[in-house]
Amino acid sequence: MGGRNQTRVVEFVFLGFSSIPNSHIYLFLPFLAIYLVTVLGNLMIFTLIQLDSSFQSPMYYFLSHLSCLDICLSSVTVPKILVNFSYQRQTITYNQCMAQMFFLISFTGSEALILAVMAYDRYAAICKPLHYSLLMNAKVCTTLALATWVCGFLDSAVHTALGSNLYFCETNQIRTIFCNLPPLMKISCSDTQAIEMALGVASLFVGVAPFLFTILSYVFILSSILKIHSTTGKHKAFSTCASHLIVVVIYYGNGLLNYNRPSTGYSLETDTLVSTMFCIIPPMLNPLIYSLRNKEVKGALKKVLECHTILVTTP
Repeated sequence: MGGRNQTRVVEFVFLGFSSIPNSHIYLFLPFLAIYLVTVLGNLMIFTLIQLDSSFQSPMYYFLSHLSCLDICLSSVTVPKILVNFSYQRQTITYNQCMAQMFFLISFTGSEALILAVMAYDRYAAICKPLHYSLLMNAKVCTTLALATWVCGFLDSAVHTALGSNLYFCETNQIRTIFCNLPPLMKISCSDTQAIEMALGVASLFVGVAPFLFTILSYVFILSSILKIHSTTGKHKAFSTCASHLIVVVIYYGNGLLNYNRPSTGYSLETDTLVSTMFCIIPPMLNPLIYSLRNKEVKGALKKVLECHTILVTTP
């Protein structure tokens, strides 16, 4: 660290799309539209599950948690982005940055874990149908759901505590449009070895382990489906997990693109877009996937719309 003057910054400046002239004009409406679709779509899924008695099963119970996480994950970043676009001032205070980072890491980790839990639920339903009610009883479901939230917050607490000890000597400009630990580490003049080790351990337990568990679950699921003799039975079994499988592919596909792309060779705008997609695209697509591919969800939504139409047209 030499003789560099270490200091704690008061605010950070987001570079993000700063090189695009009038970027706030062109990007405000797309980001607003994405946020509205995300919130309204996930709120619709959550409300249907709570109100319709036909959705009182473990699969939909976990889906309601996924919808909550999607709303939270999108709300951590997008509102601040919209405010900055409105005021044409791409800044965030130090305390806001730490808070944003804490909740971003929490909800991202919890989402990976809830997807793994949903994969286990599908495994139990398809591979262990006779023991399903025992394996996925109400107590087990509540415990698993609570564990995903707690683990996400504990993981984030460690990362945020380490991140709050970073010092910044030469710049407070972050090459993105929201706060996360890796961009902060890049501009810090502190020794980041401990944080890098913590990130490595976290990536194993909160990233790699849930991913491998999900893949292993689907290996057993596909093996069981292939043993079903009737084509109708195979199709019915696969259809119960198709939506979840698509969501998993989108989530981890975005994650791999974000965290494993080359560190050089990308423009600032491309780098910002890729990192932002991971936080806003999966939460937006998840309710669309479940509503378009799930017959029960489409049926329940149709009933709600019909009831609303009757109420509006009734004098």
